[in-house]
Amino acid sequence: MPLGKEKLTGKLRIGTKQTSRLVESGKASEVFVAKDADPKVTGKVVDLCRQKGIPVTYVDSMKQLGKACGIEVGAAMAAIERE
Repeated sequence: MPLGKEKLTGKLRIGTKQTSRLVESGKASEVFVAKDADPKVTGKVVDLCRQKGIPVTYVDSMKQLGKACGIEVGAAMAAIERE
């Protein structure tokens, strides 16, 4: 998914731990995963998203996802909290 310069909006949770908690609680509306993130880190959360029917969108790089989240470092994953 080309995020370009636009930023993600809504209540955003950045990082594997926060994303995992949000998915486990069923409060995530969408999850974003960097393609260059270690599958050992992201795999469990991606599998849980599939089980719960939460859409997963892949982003080209951790750097691009971090930038879209408004942070200056890369992010392996992020989630938007359901309103």
